[in-house]
Amino acid sequence: MLQTVHEPRRAEPPATFRETCLAAFRFMLLARVLDDKFAALYRAGKIHGGVFLGRGQEALSASVGLSLEKNDVFAPLIRDAAGRLAFGEPVIDAVRTYLGSALGPMRGRDGNVHRGRPRDGYLPMVSHLGAMISVVNGILFARRLKKISGSVGAACIGDGATSTGSFHEALNQAAVERLPLVLVVANNQYAYSTPTSLQFACRDLADRAVGYGVESQSVDGTDLKACLETIGAAVDHARAGRGPQLVVATLLRLCGHGEHDDSGYVDPKLKTSPIGRDCLKVAEEFLLRQKWMDATQLAALRNELVREVEEAVAQVQREPTPDPFAEEWRAITSKHLSETHQEGED
Repeated sequence: MLQTVHEPRRAEPPATFRETCLAAFRFMLLARVLDDKFAALYRAGKIHGGVFLGRGQEALSASVGLSLEKNDVFAPLIRDAAGRLAFGEPVIDAVRTYLGSALGPMRGRDGNVHRGRPRDGYLPMVSHLGAMISVVNGILFARRLKKISGSVGAACIGDGATSTGSFHEALNQAAVERLPLVLVVANNQYAYSTPTSLQFACRDLADRAVGYGVESQSVDGTDLKACLETIGAAVDHARAGRGPQLVVATLLRLCGHGEHDDSGYVDPKLKTSPIGRDCLKVAEEFLLRQKWMDATQLAALRNELVREVEEAVAQVQREPTPDPFAEEWRAITSKHLSETHQEGED
């Protein structure tokens, strides 16, 4: 069966900061609309498996995706819908993966966020916390050996991943090799249900960079302008040969770990604190203050994005799911390595 492939297409980077903010906000809002649709489909029994939302992390995520260039490497995490979209993922790729379409990038073999297109530098996620850092390291080191220069690799993790061995080993490796890695930590206050007070004793996770000889920055993850400036600077530093960069963003996950989790363990005081702000609302207010958009334009944009998501879902719901009796159950990228029998052999 011929399969329709929607390849990610990276647009030219915005020329001005105003254009960058408007582009980032569009991806933030699109990610929120898409997440809300997935949540509704999950509650209606249309999605099997987990649904993981990025509510509250869109400003940080979109800033990562927008700050990267076409030949860079991006390893998003479960709450990086905005970053995936900003890096070039078509909406239909996300919908096809969640709904199990055989035409999706993972051919219907995975039901949620473990999707990507490695040849385009967009990596499918490995669930084990912190594992993607070393994957990005490996790609960057391989490019160095091939004399390919100028590219940056970004890996996104949560605060919980900084307590794993894979985080420390990979950060040390990147520092020793001076790889152009940008490691973005979303400190959303909980590793699933474990609060940060039970995870680490340092004042700021950015302090961990010092022991490895890595440059670090902290940023308010609810502030789109601050995220764009801080992530953009970190990417520029890595590309200029200053070695790995660690960025820690402070924010609050505004939903459960997944749609199966009611997040009843979250301290109510956090929700009313500055880090409990909804970054999408903060970005809206910023754009209105700057007079870069007005209320009518905001409403029109939301309607446009809702229509885009609804059309993608309607299309995918008409597409086939994999036939288990016709599938070749081998790794897609290693099909050419499989052993075959010559004609006439038993």
